[in-house]
Amino acid sequence: MIIKEIKINNFRSHKEYFLKFNKKTTMIVGENGCGKTSVLEAIYEGLRGKSFKATDKDILKRGEEFYRIELDYYDGEKTIVVYDGEKNKKTFQVQDKKFGRLPKKNKYPVVVFEPDDLNLIGASPNHKRTYFDRFFSQLSESYSNSLLKYNKALKQRNELLKRDFLKAEEVFSWNVMLAKYGTEILSFRKNKTDEINKIITETYRGIADNKDAVQFVYTTHTEAQESEYLQQLERCFEKDKILGHTSFGVHRDDFEFRFNEKEADGTASRGEIRSIILALKFIEAGMLEKEKNIKPLILLDDVFSELDEKRQKCLVRNFKDNQVIITSVKEA
Repeated sequence: MIIKEIKINNFRSHKEYFLKFNKKTTMIVGENGCGKTSVLEAIYEGLRGKSFKATDKDILKRGEEFYRIELDYYDGEKTIVVYDGEKNKKTFQVQDKKFGRLPKKNKYPVVVFEPDDLNLIGASPNHKRTYFDRFFSQLSESYSNSLLKYNKALKQRNELLKRDFLKAEEVFSWNVMLAKYGTEILSFRKNKTDEINKIITETYRGIADNKDAVQFVYTTHTEAQESEYLQQLERCFEKDKILGHTSFGVHRDDFEFRFNEKEADGTASRGEIRSIILALKFIEAGMLEKEKNIKPLILLDDVFSELDEKRQKCLVRNFKDNQVIITSVKEA
């Protein structure tokens, strides 16, 4: 789907906002703080069903009762998102039908590139997990569902661990769920890590024009087999009671980048890191296109100011066949 126009009401700082898009590239220009990123956030929500930045309550303009997003496409279709702040309820209207969640068939792949992504290599494990979980969830609805169920079970187990006089059998059902969905998450992450590693060095060299090598590493201490995962959770029970949270599982895993067989963080230069992240974005778009058989929408949030001319040209060239929406503080 190619977006034709957007209308938003009471979304972040925007009381009312309307914009028409070109079929290829559209640039939104404005000073910092004027709400450019909010427009990209609204687009993402209309295409994916939720924000990539915040909760609905955080998005709703202060003092207002609802927010609304309307996306119109060049093929004549339309998606309307309405959030009722008083009821804390969100509805999606696709054509003439309403849903409590955006239907799977109406979700469209989106690649978001923010300035903060350029700091991904040195980011915390939690930040990196969040990044790759969002990416992998777009690739697979099954992964998204496993992650959702895992996080719900983790929350319940952690709440129980804060209770006094807790017995091991009281968390057993949550252990079973964590083991089941944790091994599913683990398997998918390993599979996609292998897939990324097959092409990341070649993609990087196409940007940097050199012979350096890049490796993407998934670091986990989690057992691959569901039965072993369950046993480890049981062995950690006494320790977890003292800590008040679950110390073992895929929610503690990490993703790392290696540059010429050394950890990229602290080894690769600023320019080399930017080329690695560009390579990752190109791979992300390529894997989404391969999986969904459509070209993803590209949202570039003020990243041109962070890239030199060579990398800017590379970015434009790689996404020349996608619809691209760019925010910037100045005209290109």
